[in-house]
Amino acid sequence: MASDPPDSSASGSSESQRLRDEKLASLKRLAYGASHEINNPLANIASRAQALLASETNPDRRHELATIYAQAMRGYEMIADLMLFARPPVPQPKPCRLSDIAADTMRQMLPAARQQHTVLKLTAPEHEIELHADANQLTLALCALVRNSLEALQKGGQIVITLAETDQSAIMSVQDDGPGIPAEAIDVIFDPFHSGREAGRGLGFGLTKCWTIAQAHGGNVYVDSSVTPLAKVVLEIPLSPHT
Repeated sequence: MASDPPDSSASGSSESQRLRDEKLASLKRLAYGASHEINNPLANIASRAQALLASETNPDRRHELATIYAQAMRGYEMIADLMLFARPPVPQPKPCRLSDIAADTMRQMLPAARQQHTVLKLTAPEHEIELHADANQLTLALCALVRNSLEALQKGGQIVITLAETDQSAIMSVQDDGPGIPAEAIDVIFDPFHSGREAGRGLGFGLTKCWTIAQAHGGNVYVDSSVTPLAKVVLEIPLSPHT
């Protein structure tokens, strides 16, 4: 009996993810070196501007110094995100439940969703999905996915968090009915500082954080292109740490 031919689309997707992971690993090495070089001058600029601001009485100069300080701190926060990407904290795996991670995410993100009149829903199986992972990091990753969808929608719409599991993995997906993710952007949306504003996506480290946390847990994060034109990002984490 002839065997079924291999799924070329699946193998292509796997190869694309491998190339993406290799690229991001190279960016991590670059980010670690660059962040050290940039961080010290930024800290000096911020501290000097703050010191001058304390003794300045001229309103125009105070405004200029405050602007310098604010922009230096903005750069400092970006460097902090870059360092988190380059040298993320090691996960502290403990027994946890996917429903608790989702509930924490809902509590944190509901205020922002309500503010822009976006419906935030949770779909989960009746049984508990238990895993051995760092619940705090997974909550951070899931919040970043929801925030990415909120930025895409801007106002109204719906975001659905779905929980599921396979024999070996816990799965959290976030789907929104916003403008979707263009095919040409799928391979770069996890890059640090990638701007997807042209497609309604945000700017920053949200999806990069998800990738970093997934990698640290031996998992994966990817765009499910089968739901196009909608946007669905899937976070897949092993139920137990790999030994």
